[in-house]
Amino acid sequence: MARGTPCILLAKRNVTLLRGRRDGLELIFSGRVLAEAFDELEARLSEQPSFYRGASAVANVGATIPSPEDLARLRALLASAGVALRALSGDGEELERLAQTEGLQFERAPSREPATRSRTPRPPDDVPLSDSARSLVADFAGARNDIASRRRRGEASVRRVKLEPESARTPHELRLVETPPTTLYHTVTLRGGQVLHHAGNIVIVGDVNPGAELIATGDILVFGRLAGIAHAGAQGDENARIYAVDLAATQLRIATFIAADDGVKRRGAPAPKVAVARDARIVIFPLAELPT
Repeated sequence: MARGTPCILLAKRNVTLLRGRRDGLELIFSGRVLAEAFDELEARLSEQPSFYRGASAVANVGATIPSPEDLARLRALLASAGVALRALSGDGEELERLAQTEGLQFERAPSREPATRSRTPRPPDDVPLSDSARSLVADFAGARNDIASRRRRGEASVRRVKLEPESARTPHELRLVETPPTTLYHTVTLRGGQVLHHAGNIVIVGDVNPGAELIATGDILVFGRLAGIAHAGAQGDENARIYAVDLAATQLRIATFIAADDGVKRRGAPAPKVAVARDARIVIFPLAELPT
């Protein structure tokens, strides 16, 4: 049988009990007529004839002294289920002598003490107080004296907090906080007919093909070929710029300024360039030569 077998009730009246222990089984017959208890035990063992095979058992009979015939019947019942009777458990020297005579071990039942004991309460003056507790006692005594003196003066026991009226409070100054522009990162090439709008900066990792359009309130940066339309500073920011690794746009716009056709056609090998607004027009510089 496995160690730590769960308890198994043998009778609905919760009297005869078969439960597992670390060292085997425990049969509790205390307070029962042994003949009736044996009948119930026999019925239960017959339901599972091989479940307890190989286990040993301790019979707890309490103050009852079983006869040799009772022990013989109990041994036979257990043997039919493959269980060996190992020990008797209960009270009294007579039961211990019977166990020795029958070649069984003896386990003395633990003594039970009353659940409740009357205790004489200790006088309050004898209770020792820690330093922290003594300081609390002094604090409470001082608080009681303060309350008593307030009542004698006709004041409230607890000080009331005076709240300023809402109109007397200094209003908080309201300031407008401007949110800095955000940056939109787009990592896919824009095909002709696609339009990308953003309130802030636009960064394109890829190409902007002819017919595609970029519109940003801030700067525009293209890490690739800009061959479509780019409009930076769309809300009137003349300091906005347009950057591209290969600047070949069909039209550039910065704020209200526009450059197209010959003004933005690529000349020579592709090189990073930047378009800025200068003197009411759009000027394109090589990135390395951009004036400060």
